[in-house]
Amino acid sequence: MTVSEDKSSVPPWLLLAFSLPRKGASLRVSVWRKLQRYGSAPLGNSGYLLPNSPVNREKFEWLATTIRGARGDASVLEVQSIDTYSGSQLAKRFSEARTQDYRELLKTLRKGASKKHPTQVARLRQRFQEIVSIDFFGSPLREQVEKALAALQEPQTKSEPAEMGTVSRSAYRNRKWVTRPRPGVDRVLSAWLIRKLIDSKARFVFANEDQKPGEAVPFDMYEGGFGHRGEDCTFETLTKAFRISDKRVGVMGEIVHDADLFDEKFGRKEGFGIDEVMKGWAQQDVSDAELLERGMQLAEGLYQSLRKR
Repeated sequence: MTVSEDKSSVPPWLLLAFSLPRKGASLRVSVWRKLQRYGSAPLGNSGYLLPNSPVNREKFEWLATTIRGARGDASVLEVQSIDTYSGSQLAKRFSEARTQDYRELLKTLRKGASKKHPTQVARLRQRFQEIVSIDFFGSPLREQVEKALAALQEPQTKSEPAEMGTVSRSAYRNRKWVTRPRPGVDRVLSAWLIRKLIDSKARFVFANEDQKPGEAVPFDMYEGGFGHRGEDCTFETLTKAFRISDKRVGVMGEIVHDADLFDEKFGRKEGFGIDEVMKGWAQQDVSDAELLERGMQLAEGLYQSLRKR
């Protein structure tokens, strides 16, 4: 560990190093709860770590004051680097911790979503804001939780788009399909499903919500088209809307559902591997189109592997 004394540049990390008096179980619990609430990461026996910011420094300083006031020892240190972790590894630790927080919140959101009382929704939104406040490095699940919360707050009487009912495949042949940039597991497998069994000449484009081409068919967008419906992910919505009865596609739907919605409904883990690969490619200088094509190749490989089951 390198502790910086150079004030010309701000070190990236803060470390709270402390020891508590032997007698003080309530203090120990109180300190631990605050460290959890701050989103700090344990650093072996050295203490707890946070990204260096005025807000985080104030939190650590007040906690250090509390510890010293209870006859413990505490110091807040600015840390330039840590021998056993690179900066990116530390950032990943924080991001993974918040991903787990978001995942647990998603499970709660998805469980009996249509029956939640406004008071429950308000509490869930408050919990979401608490997680966001300590999501220092932007967990990829944040967007998914925001989407789920928005769906809960929409009027329950809102009708589904007409095309979500019985649809004709002939009306969706040789079409342009639009989805959001940087596709993940649900979008890439949905695109594979579209081209494989719905529209063999499908063309795919990418756009944000307010920039969708008028002639394109949206999928896995927040508004309109084929997206999440009830407790179904987009892949499942497409499967039901186009009455696809292929058993292997049914298994793939379970895989995508668990990886996309994190509710462990089917106990499938395969999709998490695909999602991690997609995230890795997304961090490279790869276009959305190339990202989608690679993901569709993974989907085809998964489909073929299910033939022997």
